[in-house]
Amino acid sequence: MPSKKKKARNYRAEYDNYQGTDKQKKDRAKRNAARAKMKKAGKVRKGDGKDVHHKKGMSNKKSNLSVKSKSSNRSFPRTKKAKKK
Repeated sequence: MPSKKKKARNYRAEYDNYQGTDKQKKDRAKRNAARAKMKKAGKVRKGDGKDVHHKKGMSNKKSNLSVKSKSSNRSFPRTKKAKKK
């Protein structure tokens, strides 16, 4: 069976269409600010394999932030057929 040729990925178009939008820039800045806040509090360090989790929305209040492992923060529980539980 012949393999399919992969189409070259256009990173510039990805940035222009998604990552470079004003909303995404603001959200990224909020994520970076949350990480800096937790770093200053001594809860995370560079290279520790942890993510700062926003419990509800993108608010950076202390009560809305927690520290989680990357694996638990970046995915959802799945069924056997890879659907969300």
